[in-house]
Amino acid sequence: MNLTSAKASPWWTPSVHADRRPFLIGRNAIQVALRGYFAREDFIEVDTATLQVSPGNEAHLHAFATEALTTDGQATSFYLHTSPEFACKKLLAAGEQRIACFAHVYRNRERGPFHHPEFTMLEWYRVGESYETLMMDCVRILALAAETVETPKLTYRGAETDPFAGPERISVAEAFERYAGIDLLASVAADGSTDREYLACELRRNGMRVSADDGWADLFSRVLVEKIEPHLGFGCVTILDEYPVSEAALARPSPRDPRVAERFELYACGVELANGFGELTNATEQRRRFELEMAEKARVYGERYPIDEDFLDALSIMPEASGIALGFDRLVMLATGASRIDQVLWAPVAEYR
Repeated sequence: MNLTSAKASPWWTPSVHADRRPFLIGRNAIQVALRGYFAREDFIEVDTATLQVSPGNEAHLHAFATEALTTDGQATSFYLHTSPEFACKKLLAAGEQRIACFAHVYRNRERGPFHHPEFTMLEWYRVGESYETLMMDCVRILALAAETVETPKLTYRGAETDPFAGPERISVAEAFERYAGIDLLASVAADGSTDREYLACELRRNGMRVSADDGWADLFSRVLVEKIEPHLGFGCVTILDEYPVSEAALARPSPRDPRVAERFELYACGVELANGFGELTNATEQRRRFELEMAEKARVYGERYPIDEDFLDALSIMPEASGIALGFDRLVMLATGASRIDQVLWAPVAEYR
């Protein structure tokens, strides 16, 4: 038998399921505990439609497309949502104050230890409350997940994070300086425009690859992935805060510095778990940012997604709010010690090539 060509047993094989089952039972227990947390915080749990006229307008997110047919066979394009965000914000515009949502979401071109084409996103929103409040939610949620499965540490392949210790909070600019020796904000103007050549020179000085077709955002992401993320969330949780405005399409600018936005990401064991915002509510500015994102998507991938005009209409009456998306499956992985996302999914999507 050629072992290199042998296929792995499917997830429904009894022996495979027996190995996965403790992770899955842990998943259920954590979900129950988090629902209890949100109920105690006076959140309403909502359920949003999967089919949307736009899957989101971020340049590097890829969606699954489909068609809806009328009774006479006329087709209308729809997409499986990449996040319930647009629908949740419409509910805030409608008058809801605190909402939470466990949503199945879909992202194309993604599969690996932390990525699955269909996964569960936990999103929650607080009207009239700062995005720092979301940071405290995250700290409590990580501790609650660990308590629920009776583990003192979040773990991933030998890395550990103490969910009961206080978090480290560091700005993106501070992280660039600390881990790459780069003055990031020297490449960002007060109006949010960016200096690609400055950042390219800094990458070359660090011995990093720079391609002729790399934009500023490509260079930013390369430093983040190669130099910064390997240091985040070890020992204690890391809150990486104040992203440049060009890297925060749905977040409002910081009142402290217009070059950065009220956006943070949460890391544990080197794994990105959540992405939180002080929400942008300026519909005109949001349209401008969406158009820039879709122009970049067209440049890189040769496609673009429609803008949800209904969402922009709702945004014009949406109150000030903060909101966050947390990868629920990833949290379960770290709390239960699983090494792959498919271990914590009850029925994974079939492999495809």
